[in-house]
Amino acid sequence: MSLLRYAIAVDVGGTKMAAAVVDSSGAIVSQIRRPTDRRGGEAAAVQVAELARRVLEPAGLAWDAVAAVGVDVPGICFTGTGEVWAPNLPGWDSIPLRKMLEAALPRPVVIDSDRVACVLGEQWRGAARGLTDIVFLTIGTGIGAGIISGGRLCRGAQGIAGAAGWLALTPQSCELYRQVGCFEAEAAGPAVARRAAAIAAQRPTRMLELAGGCLELITPETVVEAARRGDPAAQDVLAETARYLGMGLANLVSLLNPQMIVLGGGLMAGAEWLLEPARREMMVWAQPVAAQTVRVVLSELGADAALLGAARLALEPDLCQQNDT
Repeated sequence: MSLLRYAIAVDVGGTKMAAAVVDSSGAIVSQIRRPTDRRGGEAAAVQVAELARRVLEPAGLAWDAVAAVGVDVPGICFTGTGEVWAPNLPGWDSIPLRKMLEAALPRPVVIDSDRVACVLGEQWRGAARGLTDIVFLTIGTGIGAGIISGGRLCRGAQGIAGAAGWLALTPQSCELYRQVGCFEAEAAGPAVARRAAAIAAQRPTRMLELAGGCLELITPETVVEAARRGDPAAQDVLAETARYLGMGLANLVSLLNPQMIVLGGGLMAGAEWLLEPARREMMVWAQPVAAQTVRVVLSELGADAALLGAARLALEPDLCQQNDT
């Protein structure tokens, strides 16, 4: 029987970070979570290293048991240089994160994007186990896609592959589309809140009641809860979002012909209002043969998908060489 190996994984987000010790079977041995240091820059990089050190103690392990540290970031990682561009973190514009972390930690450091980590995690221990052609679509504050095609990671020439929020779904354009992309502007969490506020400004709704009468406090969670309570306006907001989501899915299906698309991210807390309508809309727009064979499912791992993917990157160094730039 082979001995277990261990990795430390750190999932860096714009508002929170999580760290875990993961063994080579995919089991999470220990885990901690903290709010992200909003100063960004070097302070946030120091926090990554500190979390990596702190998570070892509850696991009862020493550094000599750790193969490497895997880190995923909410942006672009230039895997050849270890530099990171993460617009949600101040000062993380081409920050030399790998160099900084390797100076602070006694083990090699591997860094990649959160979307790459999510698709690797879901393929390893989640809904896509055993599959070779997978898209993990994160739908939260933004939209991004981790892609495995023919068993290999797809990163693109500059590590930007998977920026699915920029899919064009309408010939119209506006300033918001130019800032975040059409798909993201119409199907991510802020789109839900924006639509809901526009309706609530015109007539009474449960959404406004749940937000304490303040339009600015309407959130995607508010909209989902109002829909569950039978608010027709909230249900209409989610139906419109599902239409755009289905169109985005159709483009991914037609372009990549995946076996499976796994949906994750905060907005999928409203899956009962989004998943089936989005599947139906996808069937209208996607290449017919590809649409008939693809499975569109919810993430089985939730917030742990990125942690497990980051750990897998640390445990399987060859993954980091795929499409390396």
